[in-house]
Amino acid sequence: MNTLGPSPHPFEVSATADPGYHNSLPLLHEIAHALRLLRLKGTTTTLDLSAIPFGPGDERLLLECLGRGEVSAKLEALGDSHIWESAYPGVWVIEHRNSCGERIAFQVEITRLPSILETRLEDIEEGLLALQRALANLQTDKSV
Repeated sequence: MNTLGPSPHPFEVSATADPGYHNSLPLLHEIAHALRLLRLKGTTTTLDLSAIPFGPGDERLLLECLGRGEVSAKLEALGDSHIWESAYPGVWVIEHRNSCGERIAFQVEITRLPSILETRLEDIEEGLLALQRALANLQTDKSV
């Protein structure tokens, strides 16, 4: 096994790994570069993994190398979306599936918080109005 690093989370790649396309290693370098840009300039990067020609075992190897961190989320809207932070803070894996369970998008987002988890201003406004109505109903119920 060869340890790639230096990293607080070194990963190992089997010396006998399937030869395939080996797009996972260049992707890991691109992710490291994007993470540097995020740290230095606040620049976020999204890598569309669906557009990359993975060879046999490439996706598995990439996900094993990225690992899983402490934060994950699941969204249920027109299908399931799974979002998880990798073992490297700021590197997020995002997978969207349609209502039939087919993968429709697969990305790595290098950011402090994935855009899909940010609340839109329109939703905040709608939430505020709903909360204000609920409070008004509570006050009305209490005075009756």
